[in-house]
Amino acid sequence: MVTVELLHGAIRPYAWGSHTAIAALQGRAMPSETPEAELWFGAHQAAPSHLDSGVSLPEFISQQPQGALGEETVAAFGERLPFMLKVLAAEQPLSLQAHPDSEQARDGFDRQNAEGVPIDSPQRSYVDAHHKPELLCAVSRFEALCGFRDPLHSADVIERLGVPGLESVVALLRQDDPAQGLRESVTYLLTLTAEHRADLVQQTIAAATTLADSDTPDAADYAMVVDIGKRYPKDSGTVVALLLNHLFLEPGDAIYMPAGNLHAYLSGVGLEVLASSDNVLRGGLTPKHVDVPELLRVLRFEVMTDPIVTPRGQDLNVTSWPVPVPEFAFQRLRLDAGAAQQELRFDGPAIALCWSGQVRLDDGNSPATVQPGQAAFIRADTPVVYAAGFGEMYIASIGNIG
Repeated sequence: MVTVELLHGAIRPYAWGSHTAIAALQGRAMPSETPEAELWFGAHQAAPSHLDSGVSLPEFISQQPQGALGEETVAAFGERLPFMLKVLAAEQPLSLQAHPDSEQARDGFDRQNAEGVPIDSPQRSYVDAHHKPELLCAVSRFEALCGFRDPLHSADVIERLGVPGLESVVALLRQDDPAQGLRESVTYLLTLTAEHRADLVQQTIAAATTLADSDTPDAADYAMVVDIGKRYPKDSGTVVALLLNHLFLEPGDAIYMPAGNLHAYLSGVGLEVLASSDNVLRGGLTPKHVDVPELLRVLRFEVMTDPIVTPRGQDLNVTSWPVPVPEFAFQRLRLDAGAAQQELRFDGPAIALCWSGQVRLDDGNSPATVQPGQAAFIRADTPVVYAAGFGEMYIASIGNIG
């Protein structure tokens, strides 16, 4: 019985993607003809992976759910793989967005079904009935916006722009209740009339251009506004970006995005492990469907003081980044050439992606050699897998179902 098999991912050609990053990882010619934004490994219906045998991963799971997923996974999540692993290559900023929690996802999915919105409609906000918490781990220098920062800090940054039209936003951010200040300021900015919005954004970009080259401690924030503004010169998401934690991640740094967390990825290459969902509620900075009322309904107006996830075992062969959800766990395996093989055990199915080198996964029955940009699917009924070779591998697996 084959319990470890090569898994072929699906490339998503979104406009913000890179023409080189994923192609370079897989050893293909560069630049690619179209932008390659994400490489998906999983069983989501939008872009399922295929096993080396040619069978799609959802079909394989449906044929033998207990063996592929394990009894505990099936009991907790049904006969579906509850996580995905993605390579994300952002050459341009992604949309300003958030994801629903489980109840909001079910309600939104059922509501749009009842309204008769086709599942593949670009106007669809809910494409499945599941939530989408996600962890992003940088594999290059990565720039991101993640979660609301202290509104008093944001008020200072915005006030320094000296834009008269933003005085009301500064006042809202400085009120005694931080959550209310965030809610009112975001709502105000995202619901401006088109004419007022365009004028305000232009003034903001002009002021930020002057400050971006100054010695102010927030110069990076102003440079970010200028960069986003070049692409979206009439989008008030350019101003909302100043309310968020502006992060520069180094390789190995990770951030966790729970439900209702406003965020946007700006540039870089990272690995995303997430619950198997594609529900995205956008508020701006995108040519795709924007649903401001629904975004405002699901947003959590809470200050995120420290978005960075502290890794465990950073000095060991296996490093993990803990997250508070049962759908997934994430770890990195590093192997030195000639070192002893590494024993791997999982509580359910796993997807192992080779990032560099060459890794041999051996379950004693069906060994698989995985090259950079390739992945392997490990069935739940695999008692143990031994990894040997050299290089770096990232592994998504079931979390603590408890």
